[in-house]
Amino acid sequence: MTRVLVTGALGQMGSWLVPALRAAYGSSRILATDLREPDDDAEPSRETDGPFRRVDATDAGALAEAIRRHRTTCIYHLAAILSAAGETRPERTWSVNLTSLQAALEAARHKGCALFVPSSVAVFGPGTAADPAPQRGDMRPATMYGVTKLVGELLGDYYHGRFGVDVRGLRFPGLVSHGAPPGGGTTDWAVDAFRYAVRGAPYPCFLDPDTRMDLMYMPDAVRAAMELMEADGSKLRHRNAYNVTAMQLSPRSLAKEIRKHVPDFVLVTSPDPKRQAIADSWPERMDDGPARREWGWRPLFDEASMTREMIEQLGATRSELE
Repeated sequence: MTRVLVTGALGQMGSWLVPALRAAYGSSRILATDLREPDDDAEPSRETDGPFRRVDATDAGALAEAIRRHRTTCIYHLAAILSAAGETRPERTWSVNLTSLQAALEAARHKGCALFVPSSVAVFGPGTAADPAPQRGDMRPATMYGVTKLVGELLGDYYHGRFGVDVRGLRFPGLVSHGAPPGGGTTDWAVDAFRYAVRGAPYPCFLDPDTRMDLMYMPDAVRAAMELMEADGSKLRHRNAYNVTAMQLSPRSLAKEIRKHVPDFVLVTSPDPKRQAIADSWPERMDDGPARREWGWRPLFDEASMTREMIEQLGATRSELE
């Protein structure tokens, strides 16, 4: 019987993953955990209403106790400080990201749990082939977030080889979603563009408008994570760091697509050299051939369908964004 614990459950990805898991396995079997408490004013639904526990994922004892009490069989470890936010305090990013990962790995080892750990396009660096970045290639990340994700991939390999822990993961591109606001990533511009568009305001983009980046709509990301954890482990060659991708967009190309729905939308360049440098260090696209061959990965959303749904969903909650 699948019983799941999610760390970082109130973040951008967790707020989508928890409802999807509860819809698939039953609400009571999914324990959402986070360092902060849920918004007391949020209106729970049938799928999102379920067990929650405040847990600091860097506290190995507290995490292990939550896993034991929930009788957990699978952990989705999402707690992390992201790329742009991580560069403001790199020492904290190292501490939080790797201390929490070590706690999750040890808990999975001793409790016999499967473990999902997301990685990122940020593991690549300026020396990587830009289009496409290979499944295995030169990885010299230019951010502390990328460094921690690369170390996490290596730790996942070690725990699988040394202790037999069923560690699996995906290298995600930038993730786009409505709902929980973005959490300090370099691809936050793609979410912000939609939010400004539905408010009828010009968007001051922090990247050069022709910077092309790898992106994915959140429903595809959640589905990819769940499909990977359900896949036959004997067929997984790479296990904890599969490239997955869906679309490659620049601020200019996304703005053009948004204007099909919001004709007056204006993109204004407001450069942030630090975030531009991060974006320039990443490949434009990842080669996700191994994921397609080994467990059947296929994205369902492209630029047009993602844009249409983002505008519809954010437009329906426009008053909350103002």
